[in-house]
Amino acid sequence: MTQRKVVLAYSGGLDTSAIVPWLVENYGFEVHCIVADVGQGQEELEGVIEKARKTGAESCKVADLKREFVEEYVFPTLIAGCQYESTYLLGTAMARPVIAKAQVEYALEVGADAVCHGCTGKGNDQIRFEAGFAALAPHLEIIAPWRIWDMHSREDLLDYLAARDIKSTASATKIFSRDRNLWHISHEGGPIEDPWNAPPADVWMLSRNIEDTPDQPEVVRLTFEDGRPIALDGKLTNGVTLIERLNEIAGRHGVGRVDIIENRVVGIKSRGLYETPAGTVLVNALRSLEELAFDRDVRRYREHMATTFGELVYAGKWFTPLRQALSAAAESMASRLTGEVAVRLFKGHATVEQRKCEAAIYDPGLASFSDTPLYDQKHAGGFIRLWTLTQRVEALRLQRDTHQPEAPARIIP
Repeated sequence: MTQRKVVLAYSGGLDTSAIVPWLVENYGFEVHCIVADVGQGQEELEGVIEKARKTGAESCKVADLKREFVEEYVFPTLIAGCQYESTYLLGTAMARPVIAKAQVEYALEVGADAVCHGCTGKGNDQIRFEAGFAALAPHLEIIAPWRIWDMHSREDLLDYLAARDIKSTASATKIFSRDRNLWHISHEGGPIEDPWNAPPADVWMLSRNIEDTPDQPEVVRLTFEDGRPIALDGKLTNGVTLIERLNEIAGRHGVGRVDIIENRVVGIKSRGLYETPAGTVLVNALRSLEELAFDRDVRRYREHMATTFGELVYAGKWFTPLRQALSAAAESMASRLTGEVAVRLFKGHATVEQRKCEAAIYDPGLASFSDTPLYDQKHAGGFIRLWTLTQRVEALRLQRDTHQPEAPARIIP
């Protein structure tokens, strides 16, 4: 009988290190691991293939997904204007579908029967991964050890590995739970779980504390084409390099910190600390181009659409017809967003100071008090009378119902 195969989303951390031998012992699987490089840093990838093999994996593949992550997930979400619950820039949520896609592709490549992830049963990531599996390869069995096994703590996992003489660099005390990629880093757990505790000063990794930031502001210039950043300070660069460089610059000025209590998909409230320096700058810059290029109706609808788009991404519904349709609408709107923006970075703030856009409908002459053939101020009176017609009708109704004196027959505009 042919041995069954499973592909595990592997990180080399404590959880997935224990999952590999657990899958072998409890299912008899041939375990193949895939490590998604979404920009979490070389230190997390160092020696990961050897580590996976030592825990019992048949193979381990490191997939470089940074460019795909940025071009096909980050930038489409950026131009859609998404911020979950008006705050969170969706760093973890955007990364899960690209990882799930790579995992499915590897599963098909090795002829696997199942896919496996190390997400807990309380969080959002289990939903995001499994929604991706369902959309891309519904025939694959899904195994979620944290919903099945009888281990419940880091101590249990460490004891499990020690009993099998599998070495681990993890310790029994892990202060924070972190997730890092090119776009952001998140922090949860430990003292963060108490909303009355201020964020510990040593929790932050991508951004400096305000007291340690420069006392002089720094201005960065961003060039956009169809809503996508293509140059930093006049130098054309790819999206990965641009975000890496902008994270460094903006993080130096303490930009991009968020402390929120969010509503998870499963109904649990959780507190998260997020650092998104580059993303914060890019969002502010792109919104300033919208101010120049979008009329009132387009801008209002983009804001409405962004709420739905963000909820879809947060809930793992990337591979859905609605998300795809909203992306098409966002791309159409973003075709007007070609221009340049100067952003001032100082003491945690990213403030737009200058902006210009090729498709701007902002007209300095029209906005000023100067005369222009496009606008005759005499017409405003008639416009206002029509604009307030319903208020006038309502006022007359109230006068009749309360037997008030009738308004004058003629009101001078």
